[in-house]
Amino acid sequence: MRFFKKYAASTLLVVCLLLFWEVGARFVNMGFILPTPSEIILKLWELKKPLFTIHLPATLLIIVIGLMISIVFGVGLAVWMSVSKTVERTFYPLIITSQMIPMIALAPIFVLWFGYSIWSKIVVTVLITFFPLTVNTFDGLRSTSKEYKELLLTMGASKRDIFFKLQVPASAPHFFSGLKVAVTLSVIGAAIGEWIGAQAGLGYFSRRMMTQFDGAGVFAPIALLSVVGIILFILVVWLEKRTLKWRKTE
Repeated sequence: MRFFKKYAASTLLVVCLLLFWEVGARFVNMGFILPTPSEIILKLWELKKPLFTIHLPATLLIIVIGLMISIVFGVGLAVWMSVSKTVERTFYPLIITSQMIPMIALAPIFVLWFGYSIWSKIVVTVLITFFPLTVNTFDGLRSTSKEYKELLLTMGASKRDIFFKLQVPASAPHFFSGLKVAVTLSVIGAAIGEWIGAQAGLGYFSRRMMTQFDGAGVFAPIALLSVVGIILFILVVWLEKRTLKWRKTE
């Protein structure tokens, strides 16, 4: 009950939007372009076997591998930049520049290089999720209080002590903020990669339904992708609360 009271306004808004969509789509009566929410749910139930046993696992594998690679290399690069000004001046502009190129334009190139294998989709996912993880973690490491550093130095702390006992805890909230953005972008990256070229996955399935002019079939995997993104975001929030119990928030 406490949960429903807390999110009553947002729940009511979503219900109202769905009702407006249902009525509007029925009034337009062009299901191949704008299916109703009820038609999308029915299509999800109708296609549950291929969606949940073939295409959803394929998309989740891309998301998980892409996120793991981004976390390892993104956090590693952020730490490296925080300890070396030369590395920061070398890589930071390149990280910013990488976000200036539309990923939808690069995806066909990766398909050309890696074919329809899983790696073309993983590369797209990594390039999309790498930026928020690296930049947020780096900002967290760089924003450590100078006074606390000086205090630890006067107490005889080494650089290793300062890093693990001060910089890592201080940057952890920033890391999780970047991870929240990254998990939602990972869903988009996987879908873009699958849309351009794949043999399985929710993005691939949506494109296949589009060629058949099946509006509900196009929206069904998209709705499932949205649910996956929400679940991943909730998991990150739960992990943040479990990990950062010392952090006081309103």
